[in-house]
Formats: sequence, C-alpha cells, structure tokens
Amino acid sequence: MNPVRRRRLLWVIALVVAAGLAAALVAMALQRNIAYLYTPSEVLRGEAGGHARFRLGGMVAGGSFQRTQGSLESRFKVMDGDAELPVVYTGILPDLFREKQAVVATGRMQGDTFVAEEILAKHDETYMPKEVADKMGMAHKKHDVPASTAQGTK
Repeated sequence: MNPVRRRRLLWVIALVVAAGLAAALVAMALQRNIAYLYTPSEVLRGEAGGHARFRLGGMVAGGSFQRTQGSLESRFKVMDGDAELPVVYTGILPDLFREKQAVVATGRMQGDTFVAEEILAKHDETYMPKEVADKMGMAHKKHDVPASTAQGTK
C-alpha cells in the first residue's frame, strides 16, 4: 500500500473511532438524564426497580398532606386508584399544589418512601399530564369508575 492511501485509511479509521466515541458519550449522558414516569402501583410492583431516578405521577391523596413544623419538609401520599405511595419533599411547593389534584414528582425511592427532588402541579382545573391521564384512565376502567368523574387532558 502506498503512503498516501495508508495515511487516508488511518484518517478514516480515526474519524470513525472518534464518531463512535462521541455517540457513546452522548448516549450515556442522555441515559443519565432520562426520568421515566411511573404510577404508585407500578412502583410497588417493582416496575421502577432499575431506575435510580424517576418521575412519580398520580393524584395527591385527600387528607394526606402534612408539613413538618418549623421546616420546609412536606409529606403526602400519591395515589393512582390502585395504590398509595408516601412522598417526602423538602422545599417550596408550587402554588397550585393541593390535595386531590394531579402531581408529578421527580426523585428516588428510599426504603418504602419516595423522596422527591422536584414537584410539578397541574396548572388549571382541567389539565393533567398526558402520561398520568392515560395511566389514571386505565385505573378508572379497571375499577369501573364512570368517565364523567375521571379527569382528562386538555
């Protein structure tokens, strides 16, 4: 092989290796930032098992909200019709956070409790995140809840 072809071949190989390395680094970075959405019943069944950080979606259970005296720690339960999961959050809750309203919390499981890093609340009385609405709709069908009492998406 003459020297010009050899040099071109080395450049092509180096370019392919560099592109492969860049693609692998991008894939790893994206995988770390992905947060899957699960309902409380899916979490309790172990479907969220391998994911260290995920989103928990459902409704804040009525009568479950408690604030620790003298701190920003809040405790409440998120339900999906099949199960309830206790949540702990330290920080300022969104203004629209209420019991019996849709919520999406991002965080990790710590024992039997979900420790939230971020809380997102619905922005008006008819909105619910599509993923949560779909999963809640399946729970309503399973428990024969009439569609008029189920919340939908905008």
